[in-house]
Amino acid sequence: MCHITQRSSTFSFPKICSIFWRFHHTSTSHWCSCSKTISDEKYQDPFQLGKKDLKNLYEDIKKELLVSAAELKEMCDYYFDGKGKAFRPMIVVLMARACNIHHNNSKEVQASQRSVAIIAEMIHTASLVHDDVIDDANSRRGKRTLNQIWGERKAVLAGDFILSAASVALARIGNTTIISVLTQVIEDLVRGEFLQLGSKENENERFAHYLEKTFKKTASLIANSCKAVSILGCPDPKVHEIAYQYGKNVGIAFQLIDDVLDFTSCADHLGKPTAADLKLGLATGPVLFACRQFPEMNAMIMRRFSKPGDVERARKYVLQSDGVQQTTYLAQRYCHAATREIRKLRPSPEREALVHLTEMVLMRDK
Repeated sequence: MCHITQRSSTFSFPKICSIFWRFHHTSTSHWCSCSKTISDEKYQDPFQLGKKDLKNLYEDIKKELLVSAAELKEMCDYYFDGKGKAFRPMIVVLMARACNIHHNNSKEVQASQRSVAIIAEMIHTASLVHDDVIDDANSRRGKRTLNQIWGERKAVLAGDFILSAASVALARIGNTTIISVLTQVIEDLVRGEFLQLGSKENENERFAHYLEKTFKKTASLIANSCKAVSILGCPDPKVHEIAYQYGKNVGIAFQLIDDVLDFTSCADHLGKPTAADLKLGLATGPVLFACRQFPEMNAMIMRRFSKPGDVERARKYVLQSDGVQQTTYLAQRYCHAATREIRKLRPSPEREALVHLTEMVLMRDK
């Protein structure tokens, strides 16, 4: 990521929100520090390290979704096909191990902690099913969406069923604090969707609105899942906050890069149509940054790119601007914050894997 031009030192974007302002004014001499933080240490592959704890993950999820209705079972099995990377469960089990080692040098993941990983993947998938209905999407992960195959009504019910099964699994953990932490995720998902349906006329408020939506729709799940396993593994509130902040920062960075890929990746590689957000009327990071260089985009943002030619023009403006670079830079700052947090824990292979994960988030291409 260090090939990006360092325009950020002179970039005069208004005080859009406190967290961006703080990141933006961090010394630019360290702006590539995410990739440097582990340069002198042995890399730990997060997916290899979490593989043991994620064995039979999708089979266990299917057990939670055990139903007699053949069609509903077919719909659930369609998404839980075991072909995903299980990104969120992987973060959760790595965080569980890192916190356990920090607390009492325990190298085992508790059954309840692994349950949180399963629940996180179920909530995430349910949210995708519902998002696809709202967006009238026709492809997801390189294949047709549930709503395209079975129709919107059945897709909504399938998403509801997955959420209800996740709630039953959550109740089975039997810890009221964990229930409170993870049900916050579901509330945030709904509030985030409402934020996405709205827009702000004021330019300064617009970016804060975007980051809040990004947290609620994407980062809250990772942040609160990490917090939940830290609570189960360690009584120290400081550790709970470390886990939460790591998940929050990685989650926001993940979505920022996702928004970048919507402009830079081909549809076949990404597994969904490119410029999808523009077609949905959404102004993501690259658009909001580009708007500073091309003020004529303001009108398009307010009408949600609804006029013929708006989507094509907006995409052209973004690619002509430094919107992609600025959004990537902001993602780097969030990853740097995540790295700072996780390094507060005792050294462990899992801690280093979580550090390495921040690089993987920045370098991913789909």
